[in-house]
Amino acid sequence: MTKWQNRLMVGTHWIGQIQSYVKEVFWVIKHWSNRIAGSGSNGQSLRDFVCLFLVGASLSVAIAACSGSTSATKPDVKLNLVSFSVTQAAHDRIIPKFVEKWKKEHGQNVIFEQSYGASGTQAEAVIKGSQEADVVHLALPLDINKIQQAGLIEKNWESKAPKSSIVTRSVAAIVTREGNPKGINTWTDLTKDGVKVIVANPKTSGIAIWEFLAFWGAVTQTGGDETQAQTFTTNVYKNVPVLAPSARDASDLFFQQGKGDVLINYENEVFLAEQNGQKLPYVVPNVNISIDNPVAVVDKNVEKHGTKEVAEAFVDFLYSTEAQREFAKLGYRPVNPAVLEEVAKNYPPIQTFFTAHDLGGWDLLQNRFFNDGAIFDKIWTASKA
Repeated sequence: MTKWQNRLMVGTHWIGQIQSYVKEVFWVIKHWSNRIAGSGSNGQSLRDFVCLFLVGASLSVAIAACSGSTSATKPDVKLNLVSFSVTQAAHDRIIPKFVEKWKKEHGQNVIFEQSYGASGTQAEAVIKGSQEADVVHLALPLDINKIQQAGLIEKNWESKAPKSSIVTRSVAAIVTREGNPKGINTWTDLTKDGVKVIVANPKTSGIAIWEFLAFWGAVTQTGGDETQAQTFTTNVYKNVPVLAPSARDASDLFFQQGKGDVLINYENEVFLAEQNGQKLPYVVPNVNISIDNPVAVVDKNVEKHGTKEVAEAFVDFLYSTEAQREFAKLGYRPVNPAVLEEVAKNYPPIQTFFTAHDLGGWDLLQNRFFNDGAIFDKIWTASKA
């Protein structure tokens, strides 16, 4: 059936409904007319008033009924979510709840198209247009800044959602082999001779940038200077045999392929592995970085797709108690204060908790550490010399 045939059938249906309402209106009018007939001029006026009132009220009901029913026939809307690799398990739980809520409130189905991968790679795909994201949930604000600088997201995107658009948080965890045979308990232990450390690549992965900043901040945020931080970080990368493209790839190297003695990963990834029956020995260092994961609507794309309303509603929903509880169940540290209070006891306490802002902010961090030829490139080259 063509869309025009479908519209014709819908139109014919509602014409029949309106005809039915009109018949009922005139039956009521006739009934009331008979009851007040013979009452003189006052009866005539009353009869006229009742007739007009009943016509107006009945037609209003008919129109409202038709309008309400036609809203239920809204076409499906597609929403393209582009996110970093480790969020899929959480979104798989949250998206059906949002779809149900939107359907109930708006009478419309939302169909999600989802893509997961290394955060930096995902950002580049959105910039190049191979991923026409309506919403991005990425590993770090730096990646959304790049999309904004490409003209796809409006400036000051951080102010468009609660908590400066940070929707999930985590910290860095050190995962070891069973029994921790190399005795890895602190950041400093990563520099021991003979220890192989599995990490990701800051050029493609969000976790890799957080890892690097955790190493650097473990020195500078505890009284060390930047020369000491660079020496320490170089010594850690000397023990890194290969840079994985993403957090998930690093996990696969460690768990599936048996590479390395220690894996640096998101706390929530370790939590998820435990839920899946894989008990992991791990340490959450008490000097740690707040791993802040932002969300944003891609303004240019939602205007193109006509999805702004549903995209903004989905972002808002991610901050709801319902959604934040789902994030918490998978080991994320919630940003919703009420949910955080509910689950705070589930997380190891952090003694020295620092942020990217404490290290200078994202513009400085990008230019100083992660641009081509910047400090990370120098450290990686020196570590392999």
